[in-house]
Amino acid sequence: MSEAKSARRHPFRSLLGLSVRRWCAPVLGMPALAPAEEYLWRRAELGWHEVSKQLLTAAGVRHWFVDTGYVPGPVTSPSGLAELGGGTGHEVVRIEAVAEAVQKTATSPEGLLDKIKAALYVAPAIAFKSIVAYRWGLALPAVQPARAEAVRAATSWLRAKDSPLTDPVLLAWVVHEAARVGADRGLPLQIHTGFGDPDLRLSSSDPDLLTDFLRGAPCQVVLLHCYPFHRNAAYLAHVFDHVHVDLGLTIPFVGVRSAAVLAEVLELAPFDSVLYSSDGNVLPELHYLGAVLWRRAVNALTDAWLAEDALTTADAERLALGILGGNAMRLHRVTP
Repeated sequence: MSEAKSARRHPFRSLLGLSVRRWCAPVLGMPALAPAEEYLWRRAELGWHEVSKQLLTAAGVRHWFVDTGYVPGPVTSPSGLAELGGGTGHEVVRIEAVAEAVQKTATSPEGLLDKIKAALYVAPAIAFKSIVAYRWGLALPAVQPARAEAVRAATSWLRAKDSPLTDPVLLAWVVHEAARVGADRGLPLQIHTGFGDPDLRLSSSDPDLLTDFLRGAPCQVVLLHCYPFHRNAAYLAHVFDHVHVDLGLTIPFVGVRSAAVLAEVLELAPFDSVLYSSDGNVLPELHYLGAVLWRRAVNALTDAWLAEDALTTADAERLALGILGGNAMRLHRVTP
């Protein structure tokens, strides 16, 4: 293997790494921008439980929405996360995981479809979530595939027990079904868009590809993460009243550029359509950075606009309270 291919990049030499050193280090009792090696030593000294407790508590989150279908799992349960950081835990149900669990016991393609629908109706969810961007892409059809098409796709999938759901027809059927059930239950459907792990093809994750699906979607839809297509997502929230934008995964990674990215979203997206989240996973630092960087970004923008007499103090307060929690609480129907 060539030297170029074998060289490893230092994980702290990035905006995310700088953010960990700048904002997480003081929470763990270290100077801001402490060297990475000293930060890791301090982290090991405290242990994972104490580090998690300190960072999650400092995040100041009152409602933890946890995608329990995350792989390679297992994940901290909603109640476990709330126990570490305070507040209340809520479950976000990944619809592909629901279908794959049903596939293990289904004995016929017709039964598979019926059981998926039934499972969605009884799932203990505050929201549904789809990772169809990873499995095939976001160019979903405007209408649900006919049942006969879905049965044919289900027949093939049943022959490969315990395999991930990747068939485009069956994926489209499941997403449309989740949107129907979500409308009946009053649950929003969250859809991963934009960048993510290496197994995702970025060009297939542009939220603009969802336009046909969104025109007829019967439930509220949240476009997750969105970067680098956050302006496309903002446009969709601008033209569709039932579409919302979340920059969760983006904010910790862009670090000190968070305010610039959020400003680009707010160029078009209605203020009431923009939702805070951290998309924190694996590391408690991501939960804390999501919270602190979102607050800094919103405060920086409202302070700048106030200085320009572009909005009133009441406007700034309403915008900040909405984006930093109020909009998500209203959409997901939770109380303070």
